[in-house]
Amino acid sequence: MRIAVVGTGYVGLVAGACFAESGNDVVCVDTDAAKLKLLRDGRMPIYEPGLEELVRRGVAEKRLSFTAALPKAVRDAQVIFIAVGTPQGEDGSADLQHVMGVAGDIAAAMDGYKVIVDKSTVPVGTAARVRDVIRKGTAHPFSVVSNPEFLKQGAAVEDFLKPDRVVIGVEDDRAREIMLELYAPYTRTGAPMLVMDCASAELAKYAANAMLATRISFMNEVANVCERVGADVDQVRRAMGSDRRIGNAFLFPGIGYGGSCFPKDVKAMLKFAADKDYDFRILQAVESVNQYQKTVLFEKMAAHFGNLKGKVVAIWGLAFKPRTDDMREAPAVPLIEALLASGAKVRVFDPEAMDVARRTFEGRVSYAKSPYEAVKGADALALVTEWNEFRRPDFERIQRSMRTPVVFDGRNIYTPEQMKAAGFTYYSIGR
Repeated sequence: MRIAVVGTGYVGLVAGACFAESGNDVVCVDTDAAKLKLLRDGRMPIYEPGLEELVRRGVAEKRLSFTAALPKAVRDAQVIFIAVGTPQGEDGSADLQHVMGVAGDIAAAMDGYKVIVDKSTVPVGTAARVRDVIRKGTAHPFSVVSNPEFLKQGAAVEDFLKPDRVVIGVEDDRAREIMLELYAPYTRTGAPMLVMDCASAELAKYAANAMLATRISFMNEVANVCERVGADVDQVRRAMGSDRRIGNAFLFPGIGYGGSCFPKDVKAMLKFAADKDYDFRILQAVESVNQYQKTVLFEKMAAHFGNLKGKVVAIWGLAFKPRTDDMREAPAVPLIEALLASGAKVRVFDPEAMDVARRTFEGRVSYAKSPYEAVKGADALALVTEWNEFRRPDFERIQRSMRTPVVFDGRNIYTPEQMKAAGFTYYSIGR
């Protein structure tokens, strides 16, 4: 199948590479000349495991290409995916100006029937708006489809190639059959293809992310109660997760969620519900809890030291989660800002996010080349992102290197018994 993907951000690039991997002819469109050159050279603008290999193979086998020429890409394609950004507006709503701009450009370039697919995360009603824009710009027949992505950063390639489900919002049989054919190679092991109306497909994405965010915030609230009553949140979590109605996923307490999806999607769902005169009270609480949870580690540090001025704090982990370099809404950012405001000196290390951190903090923090360099002479270590390489460090070496052996574990990857035996003063979440 001939496919055009407009936008080479996280969603567009993963989708384009994975469609090409299954034998489709894919052209990815972007206006950023520097990014296009990078991609043609087989280099990645983002870190995502497995993606570089797919892009290189697709380009080498001439199934995947990159261009700035949208009109030609549209004319050559049967299916056109809109995968441009939908940044959060000042009022919390998703900003659709790029989506609508691309829809207008597609309409102007069309020369026959096309299937136009919303792949960007968009609020309910966007497919109808895209349909109106295209209808005003062309006399050619077309279909508009909503096909939300459910990719986890750090596992996006696997999620696309082996999805839990594929959601297709469609209004006519012709587009339905094309989309079912396109996704058939990815669902051979039995993953369902859920065909529904466009509004339901659009809402499904927000509802899924809102539920996951709710589980995280709920577990963080449980952890905060555990600390006050002398309970162990890990034991509570295991008891909860053993209930088949609940399960274990997303029940791990920590210092809040971040990234490009959960914070933005919760705010957007609150906004479009409010626009329909509905007060989504649970999500208001979810967002409030998350904002508070990002302050918890700093509060523990302030309570321990009393005065943080002049203290050297090592930070392990900057990305909002492992296996990505994405620092958008990452808990590390408000923690570091609070430490700097208190007069502390901050030294950071992350396996992938150091370049992003340099753009974020510039010269206000120091940058270590390894986890062990970060803790040398430090008064405290804060574990913020649970990268695998942080799980089994040389505790004896760390203990010798630090000025005062104090660890603040924001992800509960160590145990109190383990840290006490290693000679550390240890703080965690909910234990």
